[in-house]
Amino acid sequence: MKVAVMGAGAVGCFFGALLQKAGHQVVLIGRPALVEAVRAQGLRLQMAGRDEYLPLAADTRPDAVQGAELVLFCVKSGDTEDAGAAIAPFLSPSCFVLSLQNGVGNAERLAAVLGRETVAAAVYVATEMAGPGHVLHHGRGELVIGPSAASEAMARKLDEAGIPTEVSARVNDALWAKLVVNCAYNALSAITQLPYGQLVQSEGIVASMRDVFDECAAVARAAGVALPASLWDDVLGIARSMPGQRSSTAQDVARGKPSEIDFINGLVVREGARLGVATPVNRVLHGLVKLRDDAARKAH
Repeated sequence: MKVAVMGAGAVGCFFGALLQKAGHQVVLIGRPALVEAVRAQGLRLQMAGRDEYLPLAADTRPDAVQGAELVLFCVKSGDTEDAGAAIAPFLSPSCFVLSLQNGVGNAERLAAVLGRETVAAAVYVATEMAGPGHVLHHGRGELVIGPSAASEAMARKLDEAGIPTEVSARVNDALWAKLVVNCAYNALSAITQLPYGQLVQSEGIVASMRDVFDECAAVARAAGVALPASLWDDVLGIARSMPGQRSSTAQDVARGKPSEIDFINGLVVREGARLGVATPVNRVLHGLVKLRDDAARKAH
C-alpha cells in the first residue's frame, strides 16, 4: 500500500516505520524539522534493543496524501478540523482514513470535515520523539479499530505488518477506557515532569489518581459508556509495565508545544457539566496544565 501519516509525531512515526519495514510505501507528513531529518538520514527507530534508520519519504505538504490507500491521521485533537480540511481535496475515493488520535469524538469530527467515513482507533503504545526524525519505542503497539466495510481487510494488513489490530463495534468504549487512563496520568505527569514509575511512588499521588478515576467513571456511566471492571487495576499496571514513560502531555509541555489537555481532563470536565456530574479534581488538573502550557510556550 501507499500509506500517508498526517501529523507525524511519535505515534505516527512508529506505526509508519512498522509499515515501511513490512514493505509498504510510507510518507510522513509533518513539521520541517522532522522532514529535513528524515530526508537527510531516514527515520531513526529504536525499539526492543534495535537501532536502525529507515528510508521513509517525508513532506510538509498536505497534498502528499494523494494516492494513499491508507491515511493514519495523527494530528493533535485541537488541529482536527484544520488538518482535515487541508487533506480533503487530495484523498482518493477508496482511501481508508484511520484516526489515531487521543480522546473521544475525533473520528466523528474528522468525518464531518471530510464528508466521508472515518474509522476511529484506540491506540495502545508507549513511544516518544527523542529528537527530530528519531522515534523511541517503550512498549506495546496494538490498535482497536471501529467497524466499516473495509476494516477487517485493513486489520489483516496491519496485523501482517506487526501491528496487532482488533476490529470492534465497541471502539468508543475502548476510547473512553483509554481516556480514563490518560486522565489519571497525563496531567500529573505534565505538572511534575516525572515518568510514571516515579510518579506513583510520590506521597498522595495514587489517591489523587483514584479521585480522577472515580470522576471519569461517573461521567462515563452517565454517558452510557461501559468501562472494563478491571480498569483501575489496568491504570495501576501502566506504572509497572512502563515505569520510564512520560505522558504525551508531559512531552508537549516540556517542548513548549500546545498540549491536548482540553481533550483529556478538559473533555471530562465538559462532559461532566453537560451530564450534571461534578468533576472538581479533573477541573483543577486541567487548569494547572493550561497554566504550564502557557508558561512553557512563553519560555520557548
